[in-house]
Amino acid sequence: MSAGPQQTALDKLLAYAEGYAEFSMRKLGRVPPSLLAASPKGSFHFIPANLKDVRAKDNFANTARLICLAYGATAAVIVLEAWMKTAKPGETLDTTEPPSEAFDRQEVVVITGEAIGQEKQKLLPIIRTDAGGFFGFGEHAGPKFDNYQGRFAQIIPPKKPTSEDQELAKSLLAAMGITEESLRNKPESN
Repeated sequence: MSAGPQQTALDKLLAYAEGYAEFSMRKLGRVPPSLLAASPKGSFHFIPANLKDVRAKDNFANTARLICLAYGATAAVIVLEAWMKTAKPGETLDTTEPPSEAFDRQEVVVITGEAIGQEKQKLLPIIRTDAGGFFGFGEHAGPKFDNYQGRFAQIIPPKKPTSEDQELAKSLLAAMGITEESLRNKPESN
C-alpha cells in the first residue's frame, strides 16, 4: 500500500497559511498581510505596518524578497486580503474599473506560494454573516491559476544566494529594523 505523494515544504506552508487566515478572520475580522517563509534554519513570519498605497505594497514585496534572500528561504507564502472581480462565462473581463470599485466584486484571501521550481496559489472567498462578521471560507469556483505575475510574485531568489548576498541582505534588513529575532517572534513584534 503506497503512502501517496509526500507533502512538500511549500504544501505545509500553504496549509499553515490557510489556517492562519482562518484564525485571523475569526479573531480579528481581517487577515494582516503576511509573509510566511521556511528555510533550513527554521520559519519566519513578517507583517508590514500597512498596505495603504502602492509604495507600501512595493515595500512589502521588496522586504519579503530581502528576507527570503537573507535567510535562504526554501519556500515562501504571501497572504493578503483582496477584492476580486471575475468575468461572467463567455464574456471578457472588464478592466476599466479596479476590483475594489466593482459592484460585483468578491472579498477573498489570496495565498500565493513558491519554492524553487514550484508555484501554487489559492483563493479563499470570504463568506460573511448578515451582520458582516466572518462566517467561513467558500470554494473558489473559477479557473485554476497556472501563471501568477505581479509585485507579489517571484519572492524566492531564482538561484541559491551566496553568503555575501545573504550578509548584504541582512545588513539592509537590520537598517530597516528587521532582525532574525523579530522574524521568529510573534507576528505582532515585527
